[in-house]
Amino acid sequence: MSIRIVLVGTTHPGNIGAVARAMKNMGLRDLALVAPRHFPHEDATARASGADDVLANAGVYESLAEAIADCVYVTGASARSRAINWPCLDARDAAAKIIDESGRGTVAAVFGPEKTGLLNEHLDLCDTLLSIPTDPQFSSLNLAMAVQVVTYEIRAAEAEKPAGYEADAPPASSEEMEHFYAHLEQVLTDVRFLDPENPRHLMRRLRRLFIRARPDKNEVNILRGILTAVERGGSDSQ
Repeated sequence: MSIRIVLVGTTHPGNIGAVARAMKNMGLRDLALVAPRHFPHEDATARASGADDVLANAGVYESLAEAIADCVYVTGASARSRAINWPCLDARDAAAKIIDESGRGTVAAVFGPEKTGLLNEHLDLCDTLLSIPTDPQFSSLNLAMAVQVVTYEIRAAEAEKPAGYEADAPPASSEEMEHFYAHLEQVLTDVRFLDPENPRHLMRRLRRLFIRARPDKNEVNILRGILTAVERGGSDSQ
């Protein structure tokens, strides 16, 4: 399974170790850390309790975009309601989707800082939200508990994967989609469809549209070719 667990802005190193242990319990080894406050750290090693290899091989990145650049599908854990509706799956359905998409390339489950969770700027990089149903009167899960629930569901979904599974054509990677979004925003600004002084939620809504469409690599190349043609047409008319 090409499945990556990504922790963003983790403040307590012991939580990183506990997550590594939870991952190894469920057969996952690919851990990415985005701007951790303290790492490496003896508390992380102590809490890993034998999952030292997961910590030793963990990638450390400055931004979430870097950590998921090669991923073809990304889900972000979030318990908060949002002003704009993101596609949202509970942990079980998200795990099934993760297994399905992992046949096409590397996928990621992203978890935010302990106190704040993921910000909207992080969720902009995700294809879906992932939620863990809990008792509304006591809904708080610590980071390692949340990862343990999700990784268990991933392992269960892997066991239920139909025999003879074959992946479809590979979708565009997260990095390729980010290049497309930047290109799209620039063209929309150039043709004055997007006002950078008052963008509202246009680009975020367009991201949601293309996330639902799930374009593959060839389709993204076609879309960027169209944008390039628009740019050339604009320059020819000047």
